[in-house]
Amino acid sequence: MNTLLIEIGSEEIPAGYILPALNAFKENILTALDKNRIEHGEAQVFGTPRRLALMIEGVGDMQSTNTSTITGPPEKAGFDENGKPTLAAEKFAAKAGVDIWDIIIQDTSRGRYLTAVIEEKCESAVLILESILPKEILSIPFPKSMRWGDLSISFARPIISLVGLLGGKILEFKVGNIKSSSYIFGHQFMSPGKYKVTSAEKYIEIAEAAGVIPDLEKRKAALVKAINSCAKEHHANILEDEELVNMVTNLVESPFPVVGTFDEEFLEVPDEVLITAMREHQKYFALIDEKGKLLPRFIAVNNTRAKDMKLVAKGHEKVLRARLSDAKFFYQTDLQSSLDEFAEKLKTVTFQERLGTVYDKTIRIGKLAGYLVEMSSYSNKEILLKDVARAASICKADLVSHVVIEFTNLQGIIGRAYALKAGEKEAVAHAIEQHYRPVYSGGKLPENPCASLLAVADKLDTLCGCFSVDLIPTGGADPYALRRQSIGIIQIMIEENLVFSLLSLIEKGLEPFITDPLQKQKTALKVKEFLQNRMINILTDMGYSKEAVNSALWASFDNIPDVVSRVKALDSFRKEPDFEPLAITFKRVENIIRKAAVSNSIPVDETLFQDPSEGDLHKAVNEVRQKVEILINAGNYENALFAITTLRAGVDAFFEGVMVMAEDERIRKNRIALLSSVSGLFKGIADFSMI
Repeated sequence: MNTLLIEIGSEEIPAGYILPALNAFKENILTALDKNRIEHGEAQVFGTPRRLALMIEGVGDMQSTNTSTITGPPEKAGFDENGKPTLAAEKFAAKAGVDIWDIIIQDTSRGRYLTAVIEEKCESAVLILESILPKEILSIPFPKSMRWGDLSISFARPIISLVGLLGGKILEFKVGNIKSSSYIFGHQFMSPGKYKVTSAEKYIEIAEAAGVIPDLEKRKAALVKAINSCAKEHHANILEDEELVNMVTNLVESPFPVVGTFDEEFLEVPDEVLITAMREHQKYFALIDEKGKLLPRFIAVNNTRAKDMKLVAKGHEKVLRARLSDAKFFYQTDLQSSLDEFAEKLKTVTFQERLGTVYDKTIRIGKLAGYLVEMSSYSNKEILLKDVARAASICKADLVSHVVIEFTNLQGIIGRAYALKAGEKEAVAHAIEQHYRPVYSGGKLPENPCASLLAVADKLDTLCGCFSVDLIPTGGADPYALRRQSIGIIQIMIEENLVFSLLSLIEKGLEPFITDPLQKQKTALKVKEFLQNRMINILTDMGYSKEAVNSALWASFDNIPDVVSRVKALDSFRKEPDFEPLAITFKRVENIIRKAAVSNSIPVDETLFQDPSEGDLHKAVNEVRQKVEILINAGNYENALFAITTLRAGVDAFFEGVMVMAEDERIRKNRIALLSSVSGLFKGIADFSMI
């Protein structure tokens, strides 16, 4: 067994490309090894901006043996009475590629047949790898690829070297005009030149000696240790940013941080603007004091250890000063206009060509949020109505600010800062930032009623608007992020316990877009179904069984917090020992009613009872109904289900005592009506036919 090493040396690959490319490369090579019957062990990837590498342990020397059998003609047709092969046997042997005397006779269920055992030729792993590697290397996916020179191949960046080793054996292959070898390039600046890798196992040791840390996790740990050490030397802490750490890890082959400073005058600009300017443009780490206050210092990570790191720091300071000067200018320019003035400018910003401007959207959000306030159970509705109306009118205003135009990811954040500076209420200011939440599934939710209702209104307006003009997601295409918007609506409604009719809310959201009542109703049902599908995913992700989720949703989906309560109760109820026989009984009830296709509105006529079991069941249903209605109105679904279970004995006795599908139509319909009264008890809780 040997260790396989493949390294692709290249010009600098974008940081965001590296890990996805390595993972895809690993999976492709492992799949190719399996397909070619080459035994292998664990695989590990390594990568820097200038190299992508893969190491696989326990790779076999040869393909594993593979035998197959081919059945030919019957024995009687293959050999004559003297035991000599017939023409049929000779043709079969030639087709199978075996000698006529290597054919065996095998007993089968159909009789004795000629059989050829074929053993595929085993190639060496070296030959197989040399043949597949060029194709697999060029199959590595990248967001964007490029061509270079006069070559017809493409890659993320021009390939400059290739290494292929199986143990100590060099794999000989070629990609474009680059031939494989056993030499890697060292660090571009600190250890330029070629370094011979004597065996795959020594790759890491040799690369590190050449100034490169190819192991991503090891390089990340070295980076974190180095920047924290720098921060402590200056009595500061790193502003936590895992995403930036991962990004910078893949910008360098070895990390060498320096601390720089900037003028304190820039601290008058909101922290978020300064941090974003440092992070997005320069990939610098912001520093904070022990209380979390931003300091006029930063850490820049270099790919090279310079002789004079102070001079390097000065260079970074000069670059950042220009960035922060721009940010300060944008901020000060923005302060010359009010949020209301910015909001007016939204009249010239298109939201969607068939759905009007962003200004139009804010008007719709305000009306829909006001409706939500009226329908909600929040206290102080009069104050909340004013807050929601104000927040809606300026929630998108910062989209036309200079800061957001420069730093788009600050939308909402800078709006909140401008609102607070202008003296807006905190609830209104925070709603401007938080109405975009959750930014992703499972992300932070809005933290006050004003923000929550504004967020639901904004997302529902987008959802209803897009559905009204047939901008419905198909497959992986979802340009308006309607799936994410829907998940956000549901998560907020669950968190805030927003109890009201979902269908009525959707119809309200469709009012600005559709006037025809029939078309509005049709579209509302589509939107509701779209939300229902998202609800299934959310509830199963929360750990509830799919059967409980489907059963509750198909019974009713018009009150989202209520759905959660029913799913929770049903999921708990399903764990009871008597659940299975109970479910079978109620499923039978459902199936009979469905097949009978009789109106549920037919009342039960006691004068048509012919068996005591009918009267007993009718009496029990009426008694249980009162309890169940009280429990359901209180949202106590688990106890409501337990109350319904007391009917099981009566239902079983009914099935034993009478034939439901009696010949007499009146008696038959009456018995079905009696079963419908049983079914009606749990219809608002769960659909047992789904379990």
